[in-house]
Amino acid sequence: MKKSVLTTRKIVFIAMMAALTAAGSALRITMPLSIAGTTSFHLGNIMCALSGILLGPWFGGLAAGLGSAIYDMFNPLFIQEAWLTFLMKGVYGLCAGFIAHAGKQEPGYVKSVLASFAGAVSYALLYLIKSYFKAIWVQGVAANAAWIVLLDKLPATVFNGVVAVIFAPILAVAINKALKKNHLSLD
Repeated sequence: MKKSVLTTRKIVFIAMMAALTAAGSALRITMPLSIAGTTSFHLGNIMCALSGILLGPWFGGLAAGLGSAIYDMFNPLFIQEAWLTFLMKGVYGLCAGFIAHAGKQEPGYVKSVLASFAGAVSYALLYLIKSYFKAIWVQGVAANAAWIVLLDKLPATVFNGVVAVIFAPILAVAINKALKKNHLSLD
């Protein structure tokens, strides 16, 4: 595995991906649900996967977690969970980055699809576990009824993951091609 060095260019790319992640999270359609509170379709997951694919596991995880947490800090519905979002979305970018940068070859389309899928699954599991325990401990839902909360959140979670698996690899390939054409590198 290549040694990661923090350069000015990399700091700029981390900040840019964090900003795009926050903006993608803000581009959402919120659906009120009677049992589970609210759930949303949004574009933030695309940027989380893209962060990992472009920047690698550690810097991609940082950008994904930071951008998602920044969005949460500016939304009164989510501010109390910003620290959890930082960790969970950080895992999204981290997993995507590990898969995308495994081996010696650069991440192409197929590797980017696998990376996006791994990130989406890891985040979905963490999100659903958090939602289950939040329903029990914070909302006072009985443990056997907390599964209903997960069933309400599952469609949006799966949709957001599928959208990221479809679009993040396309964007990653296009961005990498543009960077190479202009003799730029994220390293």
